[in-house]
Amino acid sequence: MTKVHQSTPAIDPWQDFQALCHLGGRLCGTSSEVDARLYLTRRLKKLAIKYGGRFTSLPVEYLGWSATQGKIISEKTPQKYRGQPLLYSPSTTPSGIEAHIVDLGRGAESDFKKKEGEIAGKLALVRHEFMFNRSHIHRNQKYEWAVEHGACGFLIAGGPDLEGPVSGGLGLRGATAAIPAMGISHGTAALLSSSIENKVRLIVETRTKRCKTESLIYELPGEISEWIVVSAHLDGHCLGQSAIDNATGVATAIAATESAISSLTPKRGIRLCLFSIEEWGLLSSKHYVTGLTSKEIEAIMLNINLDSVAGAKGLAAFFSDYSKLGQFLEEIASNCNMPLELHRPLVANSDHYNFAIAGIPSFRLLAGFERPRTNMRHVLTAEDTIDKVDQAELQLAVNFTSQVLGESVTRNQLCLR
Repeated sequence: MTKVHQSTPAIDPWQDFQALCHLGGRLCGTSSEVDARLYLTRRLKKLAIKYGGRFTSLPVEYLGWSATQGKIISEKTPQKYRGQPLLYSPSTTPSGIEAHIVDLGRGAESDFKKKEGEIAGKLALVRHEFMFNRSHIHRNQKYEWAVEHGACGFLIAGGPDLEGPVSGGLGLRGATAAIPAMGISHGTAALLSSSIENKVRLIVETRTKRCKTESLIYELPGEISEWIVVSAHLDGHCLGQSAIDNATGVATAIAATESAISSLTPKRGIRLCLFSIEEWGLLSSKHYVTGLTSKEIEAIMLNINLDSVAGAKGLAAFFSDYSKLGQFLEEIASNCNMPLELHRPLVANSDHYNFAIAGIPSFRLLAGFERPRTNMRHVLTAEDTIDKVDQAELQLAVNFTSQVLGESVTRNQLCLR
C-alpha cells in the first residue's frame, strides 16, 4: 500500500501566486511575461542556493504574435463592437471584411452540417463552452470546421454569465491561421444575431515576428539516475491576470517541489520545469521533450503537470491512458482521503501531452472538472483574476501534489508505464 508522507511540510504557495498575478496576464512576448520569467528565475535560483541542485534556462524560438485592434462595425447602425483577436489570427485588410454573419449556435459538427450551404463567404459565429468537461468541443475544432466550410472569418462568443469577450489560441503549433478569428462577448453576439440579415465589417489587426523565450528548469539529482518531472506553464493571456490559468499551477509546482526537497531524501531526482508558450500550442514543452535523448526519456518515470489547479473545489487527474498511473493516483488519493476524479483519455490540452506521446507516464492535475458554475468558467476572460482563487483550494492542490511527488521520489520501485 502507498505510504502517505504525513511529515512533508505544507509550503504556502500564496506569495508566489500573488506575485505572478500582480505582474499581469503574461501573454508571451509582453513585458508581463518577461517580468514573470525574471521573478521565477530568481525564485528557482533561491531553491538551488538553499537546497542544492542547479538552475538552467533553455532558450526557445517561436513565431511571436500580437494584436493591436479587433472590432466589428455594424453596417446598419453603424455601431462598433470591440473584440479580442484570437492568438495567431491573421489580420484583415485595413478596411476589414464586409460580410453577413451565420449563427451556428454552439458550433457542433451537426450545426455546421445543418447550415453547410450558408457558411461560405460569411462570418461563422459560434459559442465558447466550459472547457473542463467531457462533452466540451474545443474552439480549434469549431474553427477548423468554419475554414472547411469556406467561412471568411470566425467569431466565438462568451457565455451568458461572462462579462466581456473570450480569448484563446488557435493551437496551430507556431503558425498563423487561415482566416481572421476574434472572441466577442455574449451581449455582442446577441445584438449581432438580432440583425443577421445585415452586413457587418470585421477589422482585425495583428502582427507577427520571430521571438525568443525560455523554459526555466530547477533540478535536484537523487540517489539513482531516474527523474520525476514537475511542470507548469507560466504564460497566459492578455485579458485578466491569468490567475487560475496558470498562476495556480506555477505556485503549486514550486510549493510542492520545495515541500519534497525540504523534508525528504529523494531516491529519484526532481526536475521542476516552468514552460512558456503553452497557450500557443504547447510549444515550449514540445521543444523540451523532443530535445531529449531516448535514454533521457526512459529515465523520466513520471511527469506531474499542474494547470489550473484552483478556482473550484475538487481535483481531477487526466492520466493520459496510462492505466498503472491511474491506479497509482487513485491509491494515493484514497490513502490521503482526498477525493480525486480520474479521466483516462489522452487529451492535448496542456503540457503533459508532449510527455505522454513520448512514452512518459504523465498526468494533468486540474480543478473544477465537470463544474461549470464555478470560477473555472472565467478562464480565458478578463475575469480570470486573483479574487477567483480561494487559498484553501490552492493549498489542497499543493497538498495532493506533495503526496504524489513524495511517493514518486521515495518508492523503491516505480513502474507506471
